[in-house]
Amino acid sequence: MTIEEGYMPYLNYQTYYRIVGSPNPTKKPLILLHGGPGSTHNYFELFDQLALEDDRQIIMYDQLGCGKSATDSRPDLWHAKTWLNELMALRDFLNITECHILGQSWGGMLAIEYLCDHKPTGILSVILSSTLPSAELWAQEQHRMIKLMSPPHQKAIAEAEASDDFTKLAYLEANDEFMKRHAADVPSPDSPEPLRRKKVAGTESYITAWGPNEFYPNGTLAGWDYRDKLHTITVPTLITSGTDDLSTPLIAKTMNDRIPNSQWELFATSRHMPFVDEHAKYLVVLKDWLNKVELTN
Repeated sequence: MTIEEGYMPYLNYQTYYRIVGSPNPTKKPLILLHGGPGSTHNYFELFDQLALEDDRQIIMYDQLGCGKSATDSRPDLWHAKTWLNELMALRDFLNITECHILGQSWGGMLAIEYLCDHKPTGILSVILSSTLPSAELWAQEQHRMIKLMSPPHQKAIAEAEASDDFTKLAYLEANDEFMKRHAADVPSPDSPEPLRRKKVAGTESYITAWGPNEFYPNGTLAGWDYRDKLHTITVPTLITSGTDDLSTPLIAKTMNDRIPNSQWELFATSRHMPFVDEHAKYLVVLKDWLNKVELTN
């Protein structure tokens, strides 16, 4: 299996990309859009297995502001337009005329905005992985789940939001518990190597674009809402999420109800990354989806 790494010039910086597998004329590449903003591509290296098993190119990259595409401090850049233009530039740079797109969390928001507002050609299907159609709906659902936490954790989070102070130990412990329940475990020595690997997290891009945590969006994406545009997505759409996901069943169902040609796969024992929590099953579902779409085209 071949792995090609490189950099694309972008906004006087460099966008890192990683291509796994060789071109296959009968199977179109899959582009992976990571979360955050600022999460990096690392966890997507778990998809290398798909490239091998399905003889399909997998393309991943670090969005500007994180990982191997880290920059100096540029809060003026951390808004959706920067990353949308980067995605379009990468397709041109790599000459990707036809492809599938998988967007996880923020990456799914990026895919939704790309499809709704830019109507790109050559997209065979989209996989919306643990993502959202509305920042308002996301915040609403996170706060519903916070009510299931212990009273001290609820109190710490409420006080942090009221004071706009997210530095106190009680809040940090409560947020860690929330993320462990609904996002992922802190990587351990037994975790897959890409999850343990040190990375340059895009902390500034996350805080500037989204906010201090998952349930208090107050950045440049705070008013982001595509619920009323979802019906304009016409490409085949697979929605994936976990039962205990930040992307709750209500959020996933909202997308499934409003996107015409969509289906929803709920992973029963997963949180925010079913491709980690139920790795083998996720790859089977994804491989079957990609090949089914191409057979019907």
